[in-house]
Amino acid sequence: MLFNSIEFAFFLPLVFLIYWAIGYAHINETLKLRLQNAFVLIASYVFYGWWDWRFLLLIAFTSFCSWGSGLLIGKSVSSGQSVDNHKAKAWMIANIILNLGILFTFKYYNFFVEEFCQLFHLSPSRGLGGLSLILPVGISFYTFQALSYSIDVYRQKIEPTKDIIAFFAFIAFFPQLVAGPIERATNLLPQFLQNRKFSYDQATDGMRQILWGLFKKIVVADNCATYVDQVWATYDTQTGSTLLLAAVLFTFQIYGDFSGYSDIAIGTAKLFGIKLMRNFNNPYFSRDIAEFWRRWHISLTTWFRDYVYIPLGGSRPEIPAHIQNPDRYKKLIIIRNTFVIFLLSGFWHGANWTFIAWGAYHALLFLPLILLGKNRKYTNQVAEGRFLPTWKESLQILCTFLLVVLGWIIFRAPHMPTLLHYLERMLQWGTLRASYRFFLPDENLVWPTNILIITMLLVEWFQRNKQHGLEVTDAHKYKWLRVVFYYILILFIISNAGTEHTFIYFQF
Repeated sequence: MLFNSIEFAFFLPLVFLIYWAIGYAHINETLKLRLQNAFVLIASYVFYGWWDWRFLLLIAFTSFCSWGSGLLIGKSVSSGQSVDNHKAKAWMIANIILNLGILFTFKYYNFFVEEFCQLFHLSPSRGLGGLSLILPVGISFYTFQALSYSIDVYRQKIEPTKDIIAFFAFIAFFPQLVAGPIERATNLLPQFLQNRKFSYDQATDGMRQILWGLFKKIVVADNCATYVDQVWATYDTQTGSTLLLAAVLFTFQIYGDFSGYSDIAIGTAKLFGIKLMRNFNNPYFSRDIAEFWRRWHISLTTWFRDYVYIPLGGSRPEIPAHIQNPDRYKKLIIIRNTFVIFLLSGFWHGANWTFIAWGAYHALLFLPLILLGKNRKYTNQVAEGRFLPTWKESLQILCTFLLVVLGWIIFRAPHMPTLLHYLERMLQWGTLRASYRFFLPDENLVWPTNILIITMLLVEWFQRNKQHGLEVTDAHKYKWLRVVFYYILILFIISNAGTEHTFIYFQF
């Protein structure tokens, strides 16, 4: 079920009403909590099963194994015992292998078979046949969420829960099930283990965030997609300026699409008294690539940081006593760790060499900053305490943005030969200097899309110190102006909602 579908427009209010009817029923508080969690689980399975009910068995299996592993890890590591307990570690590793094995089978098996056969000039029919599998929607997201639970139980950051319904609801919570944010058990699971009360302020803030997310997805991202898809379908006949413009539009398409989903997810969760982590923080206002990665897909970036990068030694690795050149050793470890997390981040997106190349590209951009100790130079908001950025900040934002645009070309390309051909045509001086008017036959619709993008950027610039574009700190200030703006956004959403465009990150 899509957030931008008619079905969801009926599904959400119905689930909301039943959920809070249970919450305010005159019954025992413990029973009330269990009934609410059970209802959330049922609603989440209906939401997920709307796409393909058969994969409910898969998410249920993942949930059960992760829940059981948590109990076994907790049983093996008793209070006061070291977390290096071999039995606990074995249960954790077993759950990791099981979940990653499922993910590998559905998402990567055919890729490795094809690459192996090409490498050795073999036919898949000669012993290594590919599997005819459909990639389950959101499998990468809920798998990583399940993995974080068993790891955190092993690290004793959270107590294993015996409440199987609450745990299943934590894994399958429908607002963030399909495309994140990838929640940590330490944040989300405790919220399913305590009673929740309806908050009018939280609910209205959630509605505003949903509205902003729908605007970014339906109005901005989907309009950009119209041009981007046409250009990529005929890229070998387009001018360089057209290809560059399509790259810029895809940059805003993927942001509006993915951050729009996150806004809708976080806003929807607020309607149920649940707080999800922030997933985007104005990434296109970043002054260097390190700041961009602190602001883009925050839940995945921090996941790799906490569960891969730091365990590998991070940027402060332990240096063995026998090492004769500690500085050189440290730099080599930092380089290794940086490439590991960026290559894994690229591969997480899909079984395609372009995703791996995208990860390697960002690793190369990130390395100089971390080796020079400048990767955390910009941790505050740009133009802090000022309305406009300085000329230096403006130039930094522009340069970072152009580097990101180039990265999104790599990401968008279906395969490497197409990527190289696209870049070759785009960078040819003869085609690059071609007029903007040769973009598309329906070029008159390009400018309205650009105006919508500018509107989105202006709102987020004014609100860059807020959690989302429509967050309100003073409900009485500019009330009527805000109401008029909300109605304008709604009219734009309705006028652009003729076709249901799936979210880009559903494929991951």
